[in-house]
Amino acid sequence: MPAEQRPHSNHVASVTLLGPQRKPRVDKVLQSLGLADARAAIINAGWREREPEDELLVTLTSGDAVNLRLWHRMQEVWDADPEFAAADRKRRVLLEEMQDLYLIALDHVIDALVTMRTRAPRSAAAQEVALADAEQIMRDIDQRHLDRVSEIHAGFWAKWPPHERRPVQLQRQLISSDLNGTDVVLIPGGHVGVLIGALHLFNIAPQLRVPIVAWGAGAMALTDRVVLFHDRAAHGPSVSELFTTGLGLVHDTVAFPAARERLDVADQVRMGVLARRFSPAACLLLDERARVDIPAGGDLPDDARVLDNDGTITTMEHLR
Repeated sequence: MPAEQRPHSNHVASVTLLGPQRKPRVDKVLQSLGLADARAAIINAGWREREPEDELLVTLTSGDAVNLRLWHRMQEVWDADPEFAAADRKRRVLLEEMQDLYLIALDHVIDALVTMRTRAPRSAAAQEVALADAEQIMRDIDQRHLDRVSEIHAGFWAKWPPHERRPVQLQRQLISSDLNGTDVVLIPGGHVGVLIGALHLFNIAPQLRVPIVAWGAGAMALTDRVVLFHDRAAHGPSVSELFTTGLGLVHDTVAFPAARERLDVADQVRMGVLARRFSPAACLLLDERARVDIPAGGDLPDDARVLDNDGTITTMEHLR
């Protein structure tokens, strides 16, 4: 949840979401957008300590770029305001405990779904009703968890208004100055929680008035709801989990970067549960070479690849 409330209509620029950039093509994307020689702002707070290692990104922007240094500026705020930093640490500990307990609840529902689905039913109709009920329970758990997370954030910002903390004020002024004169904002991946935390602390969303190009955690951060996922973890598939609210600049969408690598898209049953779980939001698959251009205030384009409720991969045109 942002530090200050703002209407969604504040954002008036286009958004381009990309797949993984192991073979970078940001320069080609900028060229196609007419921004090849544009001055770029880089937000790579998700890289944490590696935030200054932006040489490749700068090169891809033809060398005209400014790094907003949100992660380092956040550390400077904590150093300058120990009381505020201690309160933030307490909040994060509470949120981590809430996330762990939420996952325990989700695990039990997933186990129940698997058990019911693999059981030989005496009545197929009764089985379908029970499965639908279990999926609804999962959606209810998701929503209640997200509501409680939002309440924690709202309570924190109410008790510790960032605009009243002098170190935050100073950093926001510097960030605003750096953003002046930029024509595009680049938001790569990294640690999505750290990235969103920095974006909210410095109230970045209302200042994003130019086109945004984002991928990885950057794409996730722009949506309404952020979901953590990994079906191919070394210890086995993990439960996809609602984590927090994003900036809300891309609506009715849950972003899944590197989807084919991290989701078991061949498991149609599993993908169907995922799609229905987050419906009516679209589960957007951002694979290698994916590009999704969203006009200012617009919706996902017809050719965006998404999950259908039956677990197959389709396009937004088919879902509409």
